[in-house]
Amino acid sequence: MSKRIYFVMSLLLMPFLTHASIDEKIDASLKPVADAIEHIFMYKIPIPFVGQAPFIVVWLMVAATFFTLYFKFINLRSFGIGYHLIKGKYNEPNAPGEVTHFQALTTAISGTVGLGNIAGVATAVSAGGPGATFWMIVAGFIGMSSKFVECTLGVKYRDIHPDGTVSGGPMRYLSKGFAKKGFGGFGKFLAGFFALMCVFASFGGGNMFQANQSFAQLQSITGGANGILAGKGWLFGIILAAITGVTILGGIKGIAKVTSKLIPFMAIIYIVTGLIVIFMNITALPDAIGQIISGAFNTKALAGGIIGVMIVGFQRAAFSNEAGVGSASIAHSAVKTNHPVTEGLVALYEPFIDTIMICTLTALVIVITGSLDANSGVQGIALTSRAFASSVSWFPYVLTFAAILFAFSTMISWSYYGVRAWTYLFGQSKTQEILFKILFLICTVLGSMMGLGSIISISFSMVFAMSFPNIIGLYAFAPEVKRELATFMAKIKSGEIKANY
Repeated sequence: MSKRIYFVMSLLLMPFLTHASIDEKIDASLKPVADAIEHIFMYKIPIPFVGQAPFIVVWLMVAATFFTLYFKFINLRSFGIGYHLIKGKYNEPNAPGEVTHFQALTTAISGTVGLGNIAGVATAVSAGGPGATFWMIVAGFIGMSSKFVECTLGVKYRDIHPDGTVSGGPMRYLSKGFAKKGFGGFGKFLAGFFALMCVFASFGGGNMFQANQSFAQLQSITGGANGILAGKGWLFGIILAAITGVTILGGIKGIAKVTSKLIPFMAIIYIVTGLIVIFMNITALPDAIGQIISGAFNTKALAGGIIGVMIVGFQRAAFSNEAGVGSASIAHSAVKTNHPVTEGLVALYEPFIDTIMICTLTALVIVITGSLDANSGVQGIALTSRAFASSVSWFPYVLTFAAILFAFSTMISWSYYGVRAWTYLFGQSKTQEILFKILFLICTVLGSMMGLGSIISISFSMVFAMSFPNIIGLYAFAPEVKRELATFMAKIKSGEIKANY
């Protein structure tokens, strides 16, 4: 083990060697680093008539719009074939890969449907007002096209190892795709940068943020700052790390088995609870919809709606569904198929479920219950909890249960993304996989202890940084995806590819 790895582990373990104010010491020591990282990766550029927005958010939005137009609204016209693929109509049991279309989708969704859907949406609506909800839906809709492209490429350029395991995602299609075009050095640089950012993102947004906000909600229903869990984030983190550790030892097959059962269950719990709140306030629904639409387009809210979405809303939506970031293509690459575009068509459903359904539900609950108060200082998961509690006093307990499940599912999927990126950088071996998982679980504990501000800065910056190299690759290889789509649809039409039922 290198000296650098020992150094990283010592930094992560150092907070446990102190005796007082562990949570505050960690947050205070990392805040300057978090602020510096955010300044670099979230650099703001001027936008005429609107103000300023992070370049990376504009980068994602422009790409998603381009792919929606380039593929002639693939996010609408291929909804049906994607549904049949998820149901297994064109499954290929003997094809290379490790999981089915449905399992690949649920694994990827588990990495996106997390606390960004509960806490992040609340923050977006707080900053941009009800109108931010409209722009969040737009972000999810056009993001479906970006997801289609990256997940198709993830399968097309994946590596199948001798033991049958799969390594795919942007690291592979950036390095191999550009090498095929004669730009191997450039491709390796982009792939290496992506992998490095993915490792840090798995520690931050895919782990520490989830642990932090799930503990915050648990603490809030047990007495808050004066309750029995006050100052005991480390204890929650250790328990969560232990449960996560047991799950991720099974690799993608073990993770897929858990997520294929957990995702439908937790989604139903959250959606049903949210719908109950909406129906209990059904008379306020027309006004809530009116606030969302008018808030998105009136002059005063133009900055609040667009900037609130680009800086907070679109940023949170993209942080939630990760369209254009490239992370989910790592999970989708493990699918059993001989036709890469099939998984791209399945992946269309990911932003739809994550953002258009679940994020919109959260925002609607907050708006319809009248819980949004700019002067209250309440935001994040606390705001969502207050909205649920306004209708049924014990609903925050259901929300806490859902929040912990969301956090857990996100963490196990991001552990897989991280380990694939780690082994790309340091070599494919069991030793390297175990080392990454140890570091990942240490970060789970740290995330439960740190302040939210530092975690948001680190998490968002690293997740969005992954989109820099990824989208360059998506632009470069989009024509290949278009050919893959045309070939597959022609084979379906001719009967060369037959349905299983």
